[in-house]
Formats: sequence, C-alpha cells, structure tokens
Amino acid sequence: MSTPSLAEADLAALVDDWIDWAEAARRLDVTPAKVRTMVREHQLAAAVPVAGGGVKLPADLIQDGLPVKGLSGLLTVMHDNRYDDRECIAWLFLDQDFPGRAIDALRENRGTEVKRRAQALAF
Repeated sequence: MSTPSLAEADLAALVDDWIDWAEAARRLDVTPAKVRTMVREHQLAAAVPVAGGGVKLPADLIQDGLPVKGLSGLLTVMHDNRYDDRECIAWLFLDQDFPGRAIDALRENRGTEVKRRAQALAF
C-alpha cells in the first residue's frame, strides 16, 4: 500500500486542535483581517480540515502570541516549491525523522533542520 500524497492527507486526523479566524486573531492580538493577510503572506497557513467545514488554522502554528519562529521561512520555501497550504500543514504534522513532527521541531527552535528538509522536497 502506498503512502497518500500530502494533498490527500486527512488533516482532521493529523491536527488535534484547529482554531478559526477570530480565535487566531485573539491569540495574536490582531484583527481577523490581519490573520487573513498573514495567511496570504505565508506567515501562517490555513485549510479546510473537514469537508464542508470552514477554513481554520492549526492552533500549534501560534506560540506565545506570535507565529511559530521559522514558520514563515518554511512556508515560503514550500510555496516556492509549489506546495499549497493544505500540503504544508500535512507535512508539518506528519510524523517524520526530526524526531517527531516538523511542527514540534519548529516549536523547539530547530527551524534550520526543518527548512533544510523542506528544501529537499523539491528534489
């Protein structure tokens, strides 16, 4: 059996805690419009975790009132390699050889390793 692609990953199963625009705005101390701008500028990532549901953000992308350190650079690298937000979120939350998930490595300030592995996805 083959591993599903990042685009086919079940985000609802990968990410335990999702937040809406308003909650993200509250945690970041900005407006919901600013959260949308941050997503558009690849400072955060958002997706529809469940078919028919609204767009949400993984709560783990925000730490201490800010986007997780290194997230913006990682998202830029992945978007430059033609990955969309859904695929970025799947990659961040899949269990990998960091050890663990890439999001956990970012939250532990190990962004250099995470970005290096993201760059390797292009090859």
